[in-house]
Amino acid sequence: MALQLMESEFDAKVLKNNKPVLVDFTATWCGPCRMLAPTIDKLAEEMSGKADVYKVDVDANPGLAQRYGVMSIPTIIVFKNGEAKEKAIGLTQKANLENMLNKLM
Repeated sequence: MALQLMESEFDAKVLKNNKPVLVDFTATWCGPCRMLAPTIDKLAEEMSGKADVYKVDVDANPGLAQRYGVMSIPTIIVFKNGEAKEKAIGLTQKANLENMLNKLM
């Protein structure tokens, strides 16, 4: 299960992490986000120990969405060593998300 991440803990858990980190920018009212949620949770389980997977609610954390230019959701950004390296916008296949993470391992 992917954990919800708040703006106050973002730098410590994402930018200072030496593993790849997938961040799902989402919202509770977003239909495609709800459709993607089981895929994100499954990915979090499968990547446990190799990569971290988090969800950021854009309504609760508008500063993070603005900081990373999230204009539509879902937006997935994969970080490595404090930098945004990969990005996918909209409903995305699990294989695509796995590839984004595997490239950075």
